[in-house]
Formats: sequence, C-alpha cells, structure tokens
Amino acid sequence: MSTQSRRDFLKASGALAAATGLPASLIAGADAIAADATTLTIAYNVALPSWDPTVGASAVNPTIQSLYKAVFDTYIDQNPDLSFRPGLLTKWGWNKDRTRIEMEVRKDAFWHDGSPVTPDDVVWSLERAGDPKSGNPIQFVWGKIGNFKVEGQKITADVKEFEPTLFKWMAFLTGYVLPKKAYTATGAQGWEDKPVGSGPYMVEKFERNAFVRLKAFPKYWGAKPAFETVIFKFVPDATARVAEVESGGSDLTLEIPYEEYNRLTKTKGMGGTASPVSDIGMIFLTNKDAMLDENVRLALAHAIDKKAIVDKLLLGYGVPIDTLQAPQYAAFDRSITVKHDPEAAKALLAKSGYSAAKPVKFTIQTTRGFKPKDYEMVQAIVGMWRKVGVEANIEIYEIAKHYELRSRHELAPAAFYNWGNSIGDPATSTGFSMFGPSPHSAWKTEDVDKQIGPLWGEKDEARRIAGYKSVDKYIAEHGLVIPLLQYYQPVVYRKGLTFTPHVAGFVLPQNVKPA
Repeated sequence: MSTQSRRDFLKASGALAAATGLPASLIAGADAIAADATTLTIAYNVALPSWDPTVGASAVNPTIQSLYKAVFDTYIDQNPDLSFRPGLLTKWGWNKDRTRIEMEVRKDAFWHDGSPVTPDDVVWSLERAGDPKSGNPIQFVWGKIGNFKVEGQKITADVKEFEPTLFKWMAFLTGYVLPKKAYTATGAQGWEDKPVGSGPYMVEKFERNAFVRLKAFPKYWGAKPAFETVIFKFVPDATARVAEVESGGSDLTLEIPYEEYNRLTKTKGMGGTASPVSDIGMIFLTNKDAMLDENVRLALAHAIDKKAIVDKLLLGYGVPIDTLQAPQYAAFDRSITVKHDPEAAKALLAKSGYSAAKPVKFTIQTTRGFKPKDYEMVQAIVGMWRKVGVEANIEIYEIAKHYELRSRHELAPAAFYNWGNSIGDPATSTGFSMFGPSPHSAWKTEDVDKQIGPLWGEKDEARRIAGYKSVDKYIAEHGLVIPLLQYYQPVVYRKGLTFTPHVAGFVLPQNVKPA
C-alpha cells in the first residue's frame, strides 16, 4: 500500500469509525488483511447476530442470507433468476399421490472439518427443523414431514400434512443443512464460536458487530470461488458504505442512496448494477388503535403517491405496486390497484370524524439506511398523510428491533418494512405476512385467516394461486397492509470485478469474479 493510499485509508477508517461507532483500530485491522488481489472486501449493510441459520429471528431476515449462503449449503439451491438447481440434494420430488417425498443426497460434499456430508446429516437437520422446541421460525413447514428412512444416498419421508411449497422452502429461509456430529458436540453456544458448514467459504475470524473473515474451502463440491479470502465489514450506515468503496477500504457495497449510485458508477475506476429484486417495500398495519378503523386504513393508502416516491426519491429505481406480489411472483395480479386519490382519502377520514384540523394520530416505525431512502420515504409519506388529516409520529429503529417487536405483536400501528421472497410464492408473501398465526404477520384477524387457512394444504396448484389472488384483492379492498414498491438493488464495486446480480437480492462472494 502506497503512502498516499495508506493516508487516504486511515482517513476513511476514522470516518467509518465515527459513522459506525466501531473502534478505528478494529476497522483498520480488517482492512489491513484486504490489501492483496486474492481478497474481496464487502461493506455490508447489516451485522450477523448468529451463526445458526435455522433458528431465531435472524433466520428469517432475508438480508442476512448472503452471509449464510457463503458458508452453508441449502438442501436445494437457486440460480440468479430464481430457478431451482441442485444443492446438497441432487434429486427431489413427491410420489404420485403426494403422501411421501423422495430425496437423493450428493456424494461429493464435505463439511469444513473434512468429514463427508451424509444423508444422516440431512435427516437430522430436517428433524431438528421440524421440532417445535428447536426455535426454528418455520417449524410449522418442516414439521409436516416425518418417519425418515435412509437407503444409501436416498432419503424418503412420509407427508404428515401436505405442504405445496415444501421443496421451495428447501431453497429458502432456514433451509440449511448442518452437520449432526459437529453441532451436537459443541451445542448451541459452542457452535457460535466455531460454525461448520459445507459451503464455498469457511469462517476464519468473526468479530461481532464488526466483521467476519472467510477462507475458501478447498474441498467444496461446487465451482471454486475466485477469491481466497472474503471479508464482510458490517457497516449499517449508508454514508459510511459509500466512503468505504470511495476510499478503497472495500471493493463492493450495496443498498446505497441512488444519487450516490449514479455518481459512483460515473466515477473512474468504479462499476455497478441496479436491477429489480424480489424485495417489496411495504407498511405493515397492526390491528390496533387507529388501524381498527377501515376508513383510516383506506385513507392512508389512497393518500400515498407511490409513483412520485419512486420517481423523485428513488430516481426511478423501483416499481410501484398495490399487492404483496411482485411481478415475478406466481400470484401477481396486475388488476389489483389502489388509486392515489387524496380527495377520496379526505372523504374517508371525514366519515370517521377526522380532518386536517382534527387529525388522526399514531406512530409509524422505520429503519434508517437499511434500504435506500427508507427513512426519507416514510418522511414523504407522513407529509402526504398530513395533507389529508393524518398526524403520524416517526420512530426510528434497527431492523433487529422490528423482528423482536413483530414476534411479540407489538409493532406500532404502522411500520415500514422490506419483505423478501426469493422463491416468489404467494404463501411466502401474502401467506406468512398476513396469516394471524404466523410469527411474521402484523395484521391478525379471523376474516383473513379463514381465507388463507385452507390454501396452506391446497393440492390443486391453479386453485391455490387463484385463492391467493382472491385474498390479495380482499386485503387491498379493506386496506389491511400498504404495499409500496418493488425495489431495485444498487450494488457498486471497483473496476476489475464482475458481479452477477441475483433477483433475490443476494450479494454472494462466490458470484464475484475478476473481470
């Protein structure tokens, strides 16, 4: 590192330390390791709370999956266009009457401790995921199969309750295979100190809330990754992430303001991609306080000019939507629309006795910097609401706090959130976000539950998709959630790299290569 570049780096490290609250020495230590061509350094927008990708709130945080997918393998994998491909399973499927599943485990996979991945590991992982005591937030999916039998590399299991999206879940949240022997030897606490996966990278060093350093696994069954070392720096502040790539402290970053994306991609020595992903920006409504009034809910929806938000705040990097299905999802219905109509919003509020002089009041929660312009979007929406007779107080929280409050059904009456759905199924968008018994829902009422409930086990796929379209129409007509937009994901990186965008929004180090 030259004297000048080192001076710039130290200056940037100090700025980053101020922005993140991390010691400059710790950040400098991570960067010092990254000064060679075999290392890829990523300034990441969220910290990793746990190394168990199958339990707790972090297991259902879509943003963290990029880290998990670098270290662990899922049962079934996905291509960047969301199509499915073999993971640790090379074959999978139902029997004719869908009362049994059949799977085949690859023979050439190894754990990071050098031991082979076995069908027993797969069975143990599935049984653990289906155990109500395990803490797996998707246990109610995994618990629908049982009575596993192993014969060579082949596994069969009985279907206790039909789950149409079972194999899709094997490529999705909590769908990771862990090593039976290594995990049971250390227990949950010991596992955090030395996680063992079968993915392309091994954990070499982990500083909580600071960074993780990964090393390429030489016995990985898939394609050899291009970089021997990968460092994820945890940098929640978007401004600090911009400083990281500008200073050369990081090679790649994501989820920065679109103004900065446009500026950086026009800067010599920088490149980038901005493409639609399966994430939806939405406002959860909780069935309490002011949200119990349908006039208020519908007024909130009609008052929001989604196109203006996309065009002005996001510089066109987004797609306004009115349902919980993005255009790539299986149950997307373009006929479902919620018109921007401030006058209709005023009339609805007037029916319930509210006006600009006597506004309805509540709190809306939001992250700040977790997604591009998240806080600014909420500011703009609150301004739009104010014009029709709504006074909303903005409360900022970290994404981890959102999960904590949501799991206890204690979110504010309105809460901004980014919903990820990399498998594009309506069960994992409308189903889990709106079904009352789901730990991921904010709206919990019997009328919605009665409509979604039968769809969980519907074996006729056309009827299942039509059922979710009907539910989405009902939700829009009664204002039970406010979908805002489908996101574009901005990723910037130094010239000399090739990055493959993933529709799920994953930033996978194994998909980054020298140009």
